[in-house]
Amino acid sequence: MIKTIIIDDEQHCIDSLLRLISKYEDVFSVVETFNTVHAGLAGVKKWQPDLVFLDIKINNQTGFDFLKKVDTINFNVIFTTAFETYAVEAFRFSALDYLLKPIDKDDFHETVLKLKNVVETSILKNKIDVLLHNLKVENALKRISVATPDGYVFIEVSDILYCKADINYTHIFTKLGDKITTSKTLKTFEKLLLNNHFYRVHNSFLVNLFYVKKYTKGKGGYVTMKDNTNIDVSIRRKDEFMKKFIKLS
Repeated sequence: MIKTIIIDDEQHCIDSLLRLISKYEDVFSVVETFNTVHAGLAGVKKWQPDLVFLDIKINNQTGFDFLKKVDTINFNVIFTTAFETYAVEAFRFSALDYLLKPIDKDDFHETVLKLKNVVETSILKNKIDVLLHNLKVENALKRISVATPDGYVFIEVSDILYCKADINYTHIFTKLGDKITTSKTLKTFEKLLLNNHFYRVHNSFLVNLFYVKKYTKGKGGYVTMKDNTNIDVSIRRKDEFMKKFIKLS
């Protein structure tokens, strides 16, 4: 059983979450709910929970205010948020678990399945740091959290040259010369980096358009990256690639 508390300033949101949780009585043990940051801090000290469902906006404070005041984060966190657009993207970049209000029962079920792989609290803190960074900079530099066989790597998006598919794995190559391998598919990174000047020029390659040095004509042609790697452009992607590449030039 996962000892759980809920921190949210809206009672109807707490009630909605409790209804979802009630379907998983063998998973969660909700010991108490709180509607202020102050009460939530006291609740953490009292109960020493395994998991906190944490609202982002809590009265005139935030869930981040709460986390900053916790001496040691020795519990897992699932954010509940009504934030949209860039904030949701920031959560995706950080690889933190979040539920978008109103919470969908299928999304909640996916979150329950993820809880079987509880993140180490030291990694959780790093993920939260990534999230706060991305929320602060909004449209500037962003960091992503990448799961590897050895743990998590935190990468500046602006450092990524290109990503290469390898069946169900992806190799991420950076301008610093690093090669980072993750079990996430290239399609995952294509979606994640869609609004950050990345383009999938080939079924196996996703490139950072800012680091394309030149395009060489051909049936599909190929691009030369900043590190002098040549990458083929597929015929069917050529026209759209050229539009994006010229627009940035």
